[in-house]
Amino acid sequence: MPAVSKGDGMRGLAVFISDIRNCKSKEAEIKRINKELANIRSKFKGDKALDGYSKKKYVCKLLFIFLLGHDIDFGHMEAVNLLSSNKYTEKQIGYLFISVLVNSNSELIRLINNAIKNDLSSRNPTFMCLALHCIANVGSREMAEAFASEIPRILVAGDTMDSVKQSAALCLLRLYKTSPDLVLMGEWTSRVVHLLNDQHMGVVTAAISLITCLSQKNPDEFKTCVSLAVSRLSRIVSSASTDLQDYTYYFVPAPWLSCKLLRLLQCYPPPEDGAVKGRLVECLETILNKAQEPPKSKKVQHSNAKNAILFEAISLIIHYDSEPNLLVRACNQLGQFLQHRETNLRYLALESMCTLASSEFSHEAVKTHIETVINALKTERDVSVRQRAADLLYAMCDRSNAKQIVAEMLSYLETADYSIREEMVLKVAILAEKYAVDYSWYVDTILNLIRIAGDYVSEEVWYRVIQIVINRDDVQGYAAKTVFEALQAPACHENMVKVGGYILGEFGNLIAGDPRSSPLVQFNLLHSKFHLCSVPTRALLLSAYIKFINLFPETKATIQEVLRCDSQIRNSDVELQQRAVEYLKLSSIASTDVLATVLEEMPPFPERESSILAKLKKKKGPGAVSVTELEDNKREGGELNGGGDRGPDTSAMAASNASTPSPSADLLGIRSAVPVGAAPAGAGSLLVDVFSEAGPAAPSAAVNDDGFLRDLEPPTETSDSLLVEGSGDSDSAPPSEDPAAPLPEADELLNKFVCKNNGVLFENQLLQIGIKSEYRQNLGRMYLFYGNKTSVQFASFTTTVSCPGELQSHLNVQTKTVEPLVEGGAQIQQVLNIECITDFSEAPLLNIKFRYGGALQNLTLKLPVTINKFFQPTEMASQDFFQRWKQLSQPQQEAQKIFKASHGMDTEVLKAKLLGLGTALLDNVDPNPENYVCAGVIQTKGQQVGCLLRLEPNAQAQMYRLTLRCSKDSVSKRLCELLAEQF
Repeated sequence: MPAVSKGDGMRGLAVFISDIRNCKSKEAEIKRINKELANIRSKFKGDKALDGYSKKKYVCKLLFIFLLGHDIDFGHMEAVNLLSSNKYTEKQIGYLFISVLVNSNSELIRLINNAIKNDLSSRNPTFMCLALHCIANVGSREMAEAFASEIPRILVAGDTMDSVKQSAALCLLRLYKTSPDLVLMGEWTSRVVHLLNDQHMGVVTAAISLITCLSQKNPDEFKTCVSLAVSRLSRIVSSASTDLQDYTYYFVPAPWLSCKLLRLLQCYPPPEDGAVKGRLVECLETILNKAQEPPKSKKVQHSNAKNAILFEAISLIIHYDSEPNLLVRACNQLGQFLQHRETNLRYLALESMCTLASSEFSHEAVKTHIETVINALKTERDVSVRQRAADLLYAMCDRSNAKQIVAEMLSYLETADYSIREEMVLKVAILAEKYAVDYSWYVDTILNLIRIAGDYVSEEVWYRVIQIVINRDDVQGYAAKTVFEALQAPACHENMVKVGGYILGEFGNLIAGDPRSSPLVQFNLLHSKFHLCSVPTRALLLSAYIKFINLFPETKATIQEVLRCDSQIRNSDVELQQRAVEYLKLSSIASTDVLATVLEEMPPFPERESSILAKLKKKKGPGAVSVTELEDNKREGGELNGGGDRGPDTSAMAASNASTPSPSADLLGIRSAVPVGAAPAGAGSLLVDVFSEAGPAAPSAAVNDDGFLRDLEPPTETSDSLLVEGSGDSDSAPPSEDPAAPLPEADELLNKFVCKNNGVLFENQLLQIGIKSEYRQNLGRMYLFYGNKTSVQFASFTTTVSCPGELQSHLNVQTKTVEPLVEGGAQIQQVLNIECITDFSEAPLLNIKFRYGGALQNLTLKLPVTINKFFQPTEMASQDFFQRWKQLSQPQQEAQKIFKASHGMDTEVLKAKLLGLGTALLDNVDPNPENYVCAGVIQTKGQQVGCLLRLEPNAQAQMYRLTLRCSKDSVSKRLCELLAEQF
């Protein structure tokens, strides 16, 4: 409640609140509230005019009732009337009621805006502050439209009181966050920046919050703030606590303002002006020096304020990454915090040192604290601190300490919290691969990893070790020997069985000379685990058995007996049953040469980015791998001749001559599971393949796992007499007449469907044509709905879909015939199956003929089938996007267009259109957050075309710049033409 003088207290309100508190039950409270609401309503509707005090009291009661959780549907007008009062307490209650209960769609908003305008122009600082607070609290788009141009003027006016400037700055910040397109600084920019020089520290503190937000969106416009921020920071840092007495918090001068200044400077690169940069470096050195000084107070508030400035300064030093001396000093300061008794300080120190470890200047300094970090990993009580310690070990790892760090992380894994085990496993696997000099150490590490944390070892990890073993001849024998020994443990994790089955099936012959690991001993060891495993692992083991028959003919009879038993050839699981039957038959009828050809050793995997990196990158939350780490991994990931992301699938073992990815491989990484019989391409390798000139063939529809594409696949011309290309039955055909030319508005109607699949394509006084379509890979299905809007029957109704000119060889469209009679008010449906053979620019034509009242109606439209309908969205990170962008740098691969906006530049509408295009809308990729970037792959029967899109809106000029880069130049041009009409 607002502070009021003794004579202005609202006794009735105090009594009402007391009555509510004294109620013994919910029913009693509701009864008392209803009684009070009835009394207030009668007072408001009574003939006697209420004075300001009474209105204020009753509005206060309504506000209190609302805050108790009850709906209030009256009293709004009385609250608005209070705004015109000249008494502060009455006006304050009016604004409070409006801020809480009036929404932006209220009919009273115009009256409220008028009252606010009156207060803003009154020059009474108290009333102006109340009005600004109300604007900020409501913060609606309507408020922004009404006052966004007025508030900057108040903010920079010379005669505005300091308290009003503070309120104006924060109010403008609120409006900018809710409606950035309406808050245009323009001519006010330089004057707002110069508020950093204001003598009143409160004004500077409020203004810097606004400037920081504006700088993040428009850094170039506000870059002059850097020198002013450095100057102000220098004055604060070098001042004594007595100089800023009113703004000193526990002996720390202006800590909040200092933190905000340091955060503002992180929006910009290091200053180019030598004097400014020197002054800033001096400030940072002073902050680091003060951190070493003995505390002036033992109170926690003093240390909190001091450390807040220190950590913000260290963040700025890390952001600049250009001052080796400061980086090393920051690292040493953080190292002292690693053993601090305060848990939060240890957490922050570990987190900051993770970032410092990626700098070439401070990496060595960070490594000196390795023992302290290892000790934190072992002894910290707080799991979040232990996780940060693990992240720091991962970040500081290099060739010199890799074995020590991996050993410590493996040791910690045995007792690690379940919430971080999976991430720890990924990091150990990456470090072991990245810094392995001795491949036997790598194999030992991964097998040890599976032994310790088998449940948390994802498929990517054991896929990767197998890829590397296959690609390295010198480690194959050692790997076979090691997994054979590991499988002898009584309790063996299933992932170990998978690795053992695969490696022994490929390289068991390398250890078969030892009687202790003879072929039959290897087989019996694997088969002893068979009954304990899941179906996918059993399938892999069956493939290993058939490999054994090729490697060790003496095991043929034993293995055939296993394959022949009822538990295999009559297994309830179709996959296991099929493998058992096929392998048994293959081993029985095939000659030795045929078996050797079919079951030859797996060829080396192609070198690609490790899929483990991609998985770690996808993990959310603290500890997710940073962009810098990923770039480092990409540069140094070739340490092992490890190959691609193809999982070592069981059927690939059985038919190793088909070593290329199956057509049904999940090239886009859409499905998380690895399809049986396919070798999935890796997330990291996708774009390298897709964005080349000759991409891999489109996935075959017939084997799609969800059945959608199998249904959509266009039948052959002879497969079904119902599917025709022509106009249908001659008996019902209209008199012979050429199809009409496309309607003048055909292109406009087509453009409406570029970013959507459903809607009304055409409508006149007789006919309405609706569309509903769906697309998957290079196939699509379209439903056309023809509605008779009249009460008269349409006779001889026929439709023909044609592909003019070269489109016949680019697009295959097959239709079903429609009923020749369409009753009045009725609707009929037609299904079209569409197959994209190669990229195209024209649209198919739909000709409709029918007789209405004896007159022939003949119209032709363009079917909304455009190349973007065959997009598959592709997710990628910022560095991947711009790497592909640079790869597509040939002039003919780029199409660009600058054009005037033909629709409103609403953010949500733009996003919806870009998603409707079929691409993936990528967040946090473009350095300018106002820009939109998208990525996708166009699926055709013959090839895949990778496409990258960048849309740069200019709200002030109401212009767009659209840039497309595709691996095929014709696609770039066509997409650019289509999209330019959408915005």
